[in-house]
Amino acid sequence: MLLSLLCGVSLFLFGMSLMGDGLKSVAGDKLEAFLYKMTNTPIKGVLLGTIVTSIIQSSSATTVMVIGFVNSGMMKLFQAIGIIMGANIGTSITGWILCLSYLEGTGGVSTLLSSATIAAVVAIAGTLIKMLSKHTIHKNLANIMLGFAILMVGMQMMSSAVSPLRNNAAFTSALTMFSNPILGILLGIVMTAILQSASASIGILQALSVTGILSFATAFPVILGVGVGAACPVMVSSIGASRNGKRSALVYLLDDIFGMVIWAVGFYSLHAVFHFSFMNITVNPVLIAAVNSVFRIVTVCILFPFISKIEKLVCMLIKDTAEDLEDQRDNADFNYLDERFLNSPALAISQSRRAILGMFRTVRKNVGRSLNLIHEYNQPRFEKVQRKEDLIDKYESKIGDYLIVLSKKEMSSEQTRQVSMDLRVIGDLERIGDYASAIARTAQRINEEKIQFSGDGKNDLNVMIEAEREIVNSTIQSYQEENLEIAKEMKPLAAVITSLCEILKARHIGRLSRGECDMQQGAVFNELLNSFERIASHCVAISGAVRREFQENPDFHMHSAKARELTPEEYQTVYDRFMTKYDVVSSGERPLSVEAETVE
Repeated sequence: MLLSLLCGVSLFLFGMSLMGDGLKSVAGDKLEAFLYKMTNTPIKGVLLGTIVTSIIQSSSATTVMVIGFVNSGMMKLFQAIGIIMGANIGTSITGWILCLSYLEGTGGVSTLLSSATIAAVVAIAGTLIKMLSKHTIHKNLANIMLGFAILMVGMQMMSSAVSPLRNNAAFTSALTMFSNPILGILLGIVMTAILQSASASIGILQALSVTGILSFATAFPVILGVGVGAACPVMVSSIGASRNGKRSALVYLLDDIFGMVIWAVGFYSLHAVFHFSFMNITVNPVLIAAVNSVFRIVTVCILFPFISKIEKLVCMLIKDTAEDLEDQRDNADFNYLDERFLNSPALAISQSRRAILGMFRTVRKNVGRSLNLIHEYNQPRFEKVQRKEDLIDKYESKIGDYLIVLSKKEMSSEQTRQVSMDLRVIGDLERIGDYASAIARTAQRINEEKIQFSGDGKNDLNVMIEAEREIVNSTIQSYQEENLEIAKEMKPLAAVITSLCEILKARHIGRLSRGECDMQQGAVFNELLNSFERIASHCVAISGAVRREFQENPDFHMHSAKARELTPEEYQTVYDRFMTKYDVVSSGERPLSVEAETVE
């Protein structure tokens, strides 16, 4: 009997999984896209959560999918709560499907409508389609049909396994224990936590109800506990997720706990007063499916007005760290990239530039962190550099996608030029971020391998670090303030950095020949200088975009003489000023001025 019951449960779970996977395969990525795009209001979230869960036959699967969206930042927690509530309703649909397995026929047409006949016909059709068809979509449809047939057979096996229990006095006596609300709820929680499926627990209840020994008093508290037990796989799936991902899983658990408490307190308080006469009636599969659906629908109706309160509660239970708050501030820039602005190019460009300024700030801070790591290595700071590098990549992706969509709109020639320039700017910013990350990795190597530079080597690096800080900060300032004078000076400053790198490489070779340094020090020293040069060249490219903005944009109403590039004499003057500021050698050793390589 036990083996037959376990075999029936196994077939039921496998059939439900096969059917759900087939449905998801037929839909492709449309289910996920549908969930993501159509949840801008809570009521839509509830409806979509209900529909999707009804299709894939698993509230856990829907919630895990939502946790993935929230974890990646694609969906907000407020949107997720509505979908999770809908998932709780959608999972009750399975109980109604299972009622089909109890259809019986005694002859004629009624035999054709029996569950055994339906399961057989669906299984045969699914097998033929799977064997004969070569198309993937047809094979997926066959999996849906086979999953349904296996599910039905599993339910029939469970019913057959427990059928002899109707005449077992010991089992009947034991079952009455669970008419105690607390024990019944605990049974529902434990059973569902073990099976990892609310639908399977309801299916077992329906199978037991066929024996005629299951009363409403016993079935009702088990149904209340089933929802809480179903939260176990969802909570497990949130391990390793972001804080908002964990909050989404907690919403699923809290919804079921609130529903259980509200119904248990309300229903049993009324029963104590009115002594409901239906408590001892024998339940059947249809009544169990109905009670399960009513319980979940009414729970969602009660909790729906409190979605914002639930959001605050889970945020209070799982608090943000200082790091999380910083990430929220960083991601706030993406709110500027609203699709509704795309039909107004001038406004969309303005909004995208606000996001670009946020990217500038992130890049500047990350360059500063990486430079600090060279002499003062700190593992948490190194990890922060790498996290912010991921954020910089996200900036480029989101702003780039937004500007590309905008570029396809009808715009003036000036607006088209601005979009093109901004696309180049974010590309250069992303590359600066890459080199900042490279500097941090070099600093990590210096720390791990205990590399020590000589006194002169440290002094040389300090000069270069200060020059790097100035070119990055000045480049950002020139873009933010649309300052042409600062932008003009970036090319000679980059040339100075290139010259200094060549000088310092030569000086380091001299120290190597004198035995003051070794090859290991030389390798990391050159890695740092190469990253410095590349950052400077990308800064020149960004400042070049600012210079072209003045030269080509008539809205600045500037005399053409002010917008032109520096004359050779002006260039040399600025170059000499920076070379004097960052002097590392005597004047006799100073090389001739050379222009920094520019990345277009």
